[in-house]
Amino acid sequence: MKKEYTILAPMMAPIHFRLIINVLRNCGYNFELLENDGPNVVQEGLKYVHNDTCYPALLVIGQFIDALHSGKYDVNKTALVITQTGGGCRASNYIHLLRKALKKAGLEQVPVISMNLSFLEHNPGFHITLSMIRKFVAAMVYGDALMLLRNQTEAYEVHKGDSNKMVEKWSNYLTDQFNHGKALSRKQQREILFRIVKDFASIEIKKVPKVKVGVVGEIYVKYSSLGNNNLEDFLRGQDCEVNVPGLMNFALFKVDNRLEDIKLYGGNPIKYFFVNLLMKYLLEMQDTLIEAIKSEPRYHAPQPYAHTKSLINGVIGYGDKMGEGWLLTAEMLELAEEGYENIVCAQPFGCLPNHISGKGMIHRIKAINEKSNIVPIDYDPSATRVNQENRIKLMLAVARENLNKQLEQQNQPN
Repeated sequence: MKKEYTILAPMMAPIHFRLIINVLRNCGYNFELLENDGPNVVQEGLKYVHNDTCYPALLVIGQFIDALHSGKYDVNKTALVITQTGGGCRASNYIHLLRKALKKAGLEQVPVISMNLSFLEHNPGFHITLSMIRKFVAAMVYGDALMLLRNQTEAYEVHKGDSNKMVEKWSNYLTDQFNHGKALSRKQQREILFRIVKDFASIEIKKVPKVKVGVVGEIYVKYSSLGNNNLEDFLRGQDCEVNVPGLMNFALFKVDNRLEDIKLYGGNPIKYFFVNLLMKYLLEMQDTLIEAIKSEPRYHAPQPYAHTKSLINGVIGYGDKMGEGWLLTAEMLELAEEGYENIVCAQPFGCLPNHISGKGMIHRIKAINEKSNIVPIDYDPSATRVNQENRIKLMLAVARENLNKQLEQQNQPN
C-alpha cells in the first residue's frame, strides 16, 4: 500500500488535519486530504446513504464517492481511510455504511482502512505504530495552538490576513521538522510552542470590544466548514471573535472513558497500563500548551482537562459518554465561565447524544450561568442555510445588546 496506493482522507479540522496528513506522509504513505465540497458532495451522499443517517456520515461518504467519481484517481489503486472510536455513537459504524455505499456505486474494489486504537479491524496494508501516535499527538497539540492563536488574533488584526499567513508559515515549518524527526520531544514541543505564541503576539492588533462566540457540538459539524455551512467565516463576517475548543480535550475524554470502562467493568491490566500512560502523556502535552499560551498576556488559554471535567459535577453524569457526551455540556459551561457566553451548539439533526448533552442541557446551563446565550442549530441536507444564519443572528442581536449594556455600566462614573 505504501508503494502503490493513494489513500484519501476526509476533511474535518483544516489546521489539524493538514498537519496529521503530513505526519502520515512522513511515515511513507501517499495520503491525500480531500477538499472537494459543494452541493455535489451532499447529492452523492444522499444517493448512496439513507437520508435518515447521521449527517456527518452522509457528508464524509459523499465526499469520498464524489472524489472517486471525479476521474482524478485510479480507483484500482486508491484506498479510503476513516476513523473509528469504538464507542456507542453511530460514527463507529460509518465504515460499514461506506463499504455498502461503495458496493452500490460499483466501487467495491476500493479498500477502506479503519484508523482506530481499539483493535476493531486489522488492516494488512496500514499499521499504526507508537512513533505514529507520538506524531499524531504532536500534530494535535500544534493544531490546537495554531487554531486558538489564529482565532484570538484574527478578530483584532490591523492588517487582514496576517493570522492566516502565520498559520501557513508554522504549518510548513512543522511539516519540515516532522520530516526530519524533530519537534516531537517534550523539550522541543515546549520550545516551539513558546516561539509560535511569541510570533503570533508580534501581529499588530487593535483591541476593541467585540461579541465573543463559542462553537461546540458534534465533532465533525463543530470543525468542518462543509458540515456547518462555513459557520466560523459567517461569525467572523458578523464581526465576532470566535472560540472553538481544541481537539485535545476530546482526545483526553476518549482516553479517560477507556480507563473508566476498565475500572467499572474490568479489563486487561496491560491495556489499562498503556492507556494510562497515554492519558498522562496527553495531560502533560496539554499543560505545556496552556503554559505557552499564558506566556503572552493578550491570549486567553484553555482550562486544564481536570477543571473542564469538574464543571459538570451535579449537572450531568460522567456515564454520559456517547459521542461527545458530558464533554459537550462541560465545554459550554467552560466557555460561559471564560467570557464566551454566546454559544452556537452545532448538531446533526437526529444526533441523540447532542440533543441530550447539548440542546437538552441549555436550560440547566442557563440556571448555573444566567449570562449564557446559547442557540442550538441543526444541520442536515434539508436544513436551509438562511434559516440557520437567521437563528444565529437572533442570538447575536441579544449578545450585542448585552455587550452594550456592559460597556455602558463600565463607562458610568462611580
